[in-house]
Amino acid sequence: MTSLLRPVLALLFTLLACGIGLAAPASADQCAPPGIDSASALPTNLAAAAQGPGADKYTTAGVQPLDSVDTAALGLGTPGVLTVGTLSDAPPSICINAAGQFTGFDNEVLRAIAEKLGLRINFVGTDFSGLLAQVASGRFDVGSSSITTTDARRQTVGFTNGYDFGYFSLVVPAGSPITSFSQLTAGQRIGVVQGTVQEAYVVDTLGLDPVKFPDYNTVYGSLKTRQIDAWVAPSQQAVGTVQPGDSATIIENTFSLDNFVAYAVAKQNTPLIDALNAGLDAVIADGTWARLYTDWVPRALPPGWKPGSKAAPVPQLPDFAAIAAERPAAIEQGAPPEPRSVLGQLSDSFLNWDLYRQAIPDLLTTGLPNTLILTAGAAVIGVALGMLLAVAGISGSRLLRWPARVYTDIFRGLPEVVIILVIGLGIGPIVGGLTGNNPYPLGIAALGLMSAAYVGEIFRSGIQSVETGQMEASRALGFSYSSSMRLVIIPQGIRRVLPALVNQFISLLKASSLVYFLGLIANQRELFQVGRDLNAQTGNLSPLVAAGLFYLMLTIPLTHLVNVIDARLRTGKQPAPIQEEMI
Repeated sequence: MTSLLRPVLALLFTLLACGIGLAAPASADQCAPPGIDSASALPTNLAAAAQGPGADKYTTAGVQPLDSVDTAALGLGTPGVLTVGTLSDAPPSICINAAGQFTGFDNEVLRAIAEKLGLRINFVGTDFSGLLAQVASGRFDVGSSSITTTDARRQTVGFTNGYDFGYFSLVVPAGSPITSFSQLTAGQRIGVVQGTVQEAYVVDTLGLDPVKFPDYNTVYGSLKTRQIDAWVAPSQQAVGTVQPGDSATIIENTFSLDNFVAYAVAKQNTPLIDALNAGLDAVIADGTWARLYTDWVPRALPPGWKPGSKAAPVPQLPDFAAIAAERPAAIEQGAPPEPRSVLGQLSDSFLNWDLYRQAIPDLLTTGLPNTLILTAGAAVIGVALGMLLAVAGISGSRLLRWPARVYTDIFRGLPEVVIILVIGLGIGPIVGGLTGNNPYPLGIAALGLMSAAYVGEIFRSGIQSVETGQMEASRALGFSYSSSMRLVIIPQGIRRVLPALVNQFISLLKASSLVYFLGLIANQRELFQVGRDLNAQTGNLSPLVAAGLFYLMLTIPLTHLVNVIDARLRTGKQPAPIQEEMI
């Protein structure tokens, strides 16, 4: 270990072990049910905007009797198990709690429905950008992610009846001159999460060009640091994300004009849609829906809307408006939180020792092993296939050379996430019987195939850098061409590119986080996703910093290993001193 590496790692371990300077106020668990005390009334601007429910043409008139549902005919990927694709970063609707379990209002309602149907349920985390495609391809039986049922989405998947509705909230930095949706204009940086109906609302209804983000925590972090002027958000995520003392505020709400929120199912799987509709009406009728709604998202229902089929009973809910009206008086008894300085906000966001202590066990026991397994498995595939590509690439036969060239161009030219989704959604359903619909092997394969394209070029350049005289000399000694390549040329070529190979391994280590796009259960998450999920629970960036420290502890030694190897190859091993023979 070099003199530069030693103090860096010592500092990291000191910070992690002692927590010096990392103390900060503990963050609330945003993936815990907020309870009835957080009830909210109907937004004041809702009446003018509530045009969606009157145009509802998809809610069914009734449902089939629950006892007539044949669970064997539901077309499930695993008989008796409802495999659900969901998210982990949008509390209180969909998230992973402190115990590492997928929960939230959407998932708890679906869990209750599955119980009514006598099905076991298996939640798998994925990214929203690939969720509907994974449902349509059969990777997941159901998509649970506060999905608003637009006509465009109905071209890809089918939907159940609605179990929730959607407000849009406008969130702005404290002191912003923007006070309503009507004041959003061209030239402002308006943040949305990519692929959501909020993006469609900003583009199609407001006619503006938004700034697109991959997840809710990233867009909110950008809002608090004033990198964007406003955030158009789902109301549940806005209420769950904006915390007292934050330099942001929710200033206005509007009703979603794009129908209700429902579960996504493959379009052709009508039996499953009908069964979920029957289960939804059942949990509404026995009060389960009302109990979960009151615990997780207690807000007044818009006029004329109710969950389930048209025949479902109206849920009996507390008077949320009255509860919300009583709350300000109670809040006034305490002193309002003092605004924090910029340094104080940075300390709270990045240096919360309680969250470091909470994150480190999961990062060690779940994130680190999975990251190493994904990286090592993909590296083996990449090195083996890369060597074949290198040999084929320098072959005199076009039948070998051209396929290797095409493969390399494709896998080096496409973005990594595109390759992972294509392999996961294209090959996944074909080999589902062999993998048990587990995307973990597909993730390793995808990473390995991508790595092979780069490793092949590294090997090819190393082999071609060996002097032609080496081949001539080996042939003169009686070696065949293949023996010369295997015993003389390739070993020298590999020796020359070892630093580049280690660098490629470092890149592969960081790319392992992209496997989450294929959908992983909680105990399959790698380092980045473990940190991201705890970040979603708390709204604090300290867990991501903790994950970053683990990456540093893996990559810094490898980086210096590259330097050591490079120096050794340049200078060569020092010969042992010659001992003079005593006479």
